[in-house]
Amino acid sequence: MHPSKLQSLCLSLLIAYIAILLPWSGIGLTLRPDFLLLVIIFWMIRAPNLCNIGTAWGVGLLMDLASGGVFGQYALAYTIAAFFAATYQRRLVLFNHYQQLLYVFLLLLTSQISLLVLKMFTGSQPAGWQYFLPSISGVLLWRIALMMGLKTGARSSGA
Repeated sequence: MHPSKLQSLCLSLLIAYIAILLPWSGIGLTLRPDFLLLVIIFWMIRAPNLCNIGTAWGVGLLMDLASGGVFGQYALAYTIAAFFAATYQRRLVLFNHYQQLLYVFLLLLTSQISLLVLKMFTGSQPAGWQYFLPSISGVLLWRIALMMGLKTGARSSGA
């Protein structure tokens, strides 16, 4: 294991965690992507030996502490998304950028649906369509990162 990759992983998770903890309000809060999950997905594609389902679970517990909601809900949602990311990791690096965008969108949506189901079990009100906007903004952020040179192992598609 190369120490610089481990430092990059920890630093990127810390920056994503701080980005979530920023005082978002209004439309920014509605559109805020799940930065932590995006970073976990990236590292599971890029370095699956460093970032795995256990990492997703631990980061999810940190997110649970930050959110103040039901303890374990983010840990479970991140673990479910990380499981699917790990299951298809070898295929994912062969996808072109557009296929990766669709797959990342499905992973973000899986996490949000898991959270929604858990919130419904605790008696929360049903969410409207705006609840799923962070998945869309997360995919747009992933696309911007790909355009800026993010290396995910995808085949070039001319984009």
